[in-house]
Amino acid sequence: MDTASATGTERYDTVVIGGSQAGLSAGYYLERAGLDFTILDANPRIGDAWRNRYDSLRLFTPRRYAGLPGGRMPGNGSLAPWKDEMADHLESYATRFDLAVQTGTTVEGVRREGDRYVVTANGRRIEANNVIIATGAHRQPRIPALARDLDPSIVQLHSSEYRNPSQLVDGDVLVVGAGNSGADIALDVLPTHRTWLSGPDRGHVPVNIDGFVPRHVVIRIVVFVGRHILTIKTPMGREARARAARQGDMLIRHKPKELVGAGVIRVGKTTGARGGQPVLEDGRVLEDVRNVIWCIGFRHDLSWIDLPIFGEDGAPIHERGVVTAEPGLYFVGLPFQYAAASDVLPGVGRDAKYVVQTLRARSPRRERAAAQADRRRTTSNAAPISATASAR
Repeated sequence: MDTASATGTERYDTVVIGGSQAGLSAGYYLERAGLDFTILDANPRIGDAWRNRYDSLRLFTPRRYAGLPGGRMPGNGSLAPWKDEMADHLESYATRFDLAVQTGTTVEGVRREGDRYVVTANGRRIEANNVIIATGAHRQPRIPALARDLDPSIVQLHSSEYRNPSQLVDGDVLVVGAGNSGADIALDVLPTHRTWLSGPDRGHVPVNIDGFVPRHVVIRIVVFVGRHILTIKTPMGREARARAARQGDMLIRHKPKELVGAGVIRVGKTTGARGGQPVLEDGRVLEDVRNVIWCIGFRHDLSWIDLPIFGEDGAPIHERGVVTAEPGLYFVGLPFQYAAASDVLPGVGRDAKYVVQTLRARSPRRERAAAQADRRRTTSNAAPISATASAR
């Protein structure tokens, strides 16, 4: 790193934005390549992207597929970890490979000035030849307009805010969104509240993914298909990508019969409000609902990237994470970036490796050497960087 005291500008060859599994995977390959880089993450602690989710969250991916490049996740490889175990694994991974992560660093913008990118973060100016955006495509919780029409006394939480039933008040709970998070949360609140689960049935995996045979056989097949068959290079993969965009994900761990058998009341879409209470598509008013948990996902929010790289749908235009319109700009961790597994643990490492290989071929060796020399020369004079080597 070169810190120019006169201008307050920090310079790196590569800046990685996002310090969860995508950013750490990119950091691993950058470190192996001997490149000058830093990883910026807004969370106070590595792993908080997992740690700050609802308490009962358990991953679908067994440990043998949940490890990042070069680092196997400890424990029984056939069992899926809990979210805090995943968070701790990311933290120890960053420590093991000595990845340069700056936590508590919120990126406000990325733009180009001349032949460099300028990243603004916490009021700092950071210049880089390359930027890898590893935040994923979804950052802003999706809340429908009808939320404003509900009675102010109703507790409303997005799934990203929900932790456990202690946040709720007495009365019925309406969980809006019948996907995987909605099913998890509905079962979580059911012991203490009458629970309504609102949303269409998108289908489900027909086997118990936690059973012996699925853990040892079926998951292997699913991972292989998700990494090698359902890719942007195959007709089957392209159709899968379009279908996922249209209808969302099917239930993986929980089954519709299980939910109903446990006592969850399945209903159709929530379409509005009447008298401050939620209204279903069949006209019913849920008069006893005192809590609403929105499990309808997130909105694309990459508006902080001030570069002409977006299509009409607002998504970035790229080829396997490489933005050809802006040389030196890359993505890791986007949904279906290359394959169905691109935004989950079994696939993110492969995409990170491809992106770093492409980046390395672009970066002149002399620039890398100069950046590393600057970093060695100025580290002793620069102010210390706060880095804590402290989804599913």
